Amino acid sequence: MATSTGEGQPSRYKPADVQLEASRVYVFVDKTGLGHQHGVEARLLQSTLVLGADKDAGRLVFDMTSFDADTAAARRYVGLASTTDEGTRRSVNQNMRGAAVLDVARYPTARYEVASALPTGQSGPSGLPTYQLKGEFTLHGKTRPLTITAEIEQTRGWLHVRGNFTIRQTAFGITPYSKAFGAIGVADALRIYGDLYVAPTHHVASADIPVRQ
Repeated sequence: MATSTGEGQPSRYKPADVQLEASRVYVFVDKTGLGHQHGVEARLLQSTLVLGADKDAGRLVFDMTSFDADTAAARRYVGLASTTDEGTRRSVNQNMRGAAVLDVARYPTARYEVASALPTGQSGPSGLPTYQLKGEFTLHGKTRPLTITAEIEQTRGWLHVRGNFTIRQTAFGITPYSKAFGAIGVADALRIYGDLYVAPTHHVASADIPVRQ
C-alpha cells in the first residue's frame, strides 16, 4: 500500500472508513514574542466519515500521542520553509506532550463527533466541491461545537477530504507554552488541517466529485 498518495483498495475497508496509513492531521503553531513557528504532524486512530449524511456522520479520533513537532512534512504542509534540528524537535515535543500543555498521558485522544456532513453547493479555493461538517470537538476533556468546510475530490477510488479549522487552546483548558515571563512562547490560536482519505458510501454520487488520477 503506497501510503504517501492514499493508494490501496477501498474495498479492503468498510464504507466511510478513514484510511489511517495515508491520512494525516497537521497543526500550524504561531509564535508570540521571540518564539518560533512550528508545524506538527499527527495521525488518526480508527475513524469514520459519512459524507452526505444529515445525521450520525462519523467520528474522527485524533491520536494525541502521535503529535510530532516540526517534521519535514508538517512544516511543508503549513507553509514553513526552514527546517528544525533534532535537538529542538525533541525539546518542543517534550513540552507539547507534557502535563503543562497537551498532557497526553491523561488525554491520549481527542474526538470530533460529526453530526452532519452535507454538500454546500459551492466550490472551495481549489475549485473543488465543498461539504460542511458540523459536530462537537473534544480536546483535553473539554467539548465545544465545531463547524468545518472541506474540499472533496476522488483519488484512486478514495474520497480525498481536506479542510481546516482554528481553535484557541484556552477554550479547551490548555495554557499556551511560554517562558522567560512570556517573552518567548506560542500563540493561543492553532490552525488545524485535516488531509484524509475516506472509503466512499452510497450517500455521495461519484459523478458529483471530480477525479484526480
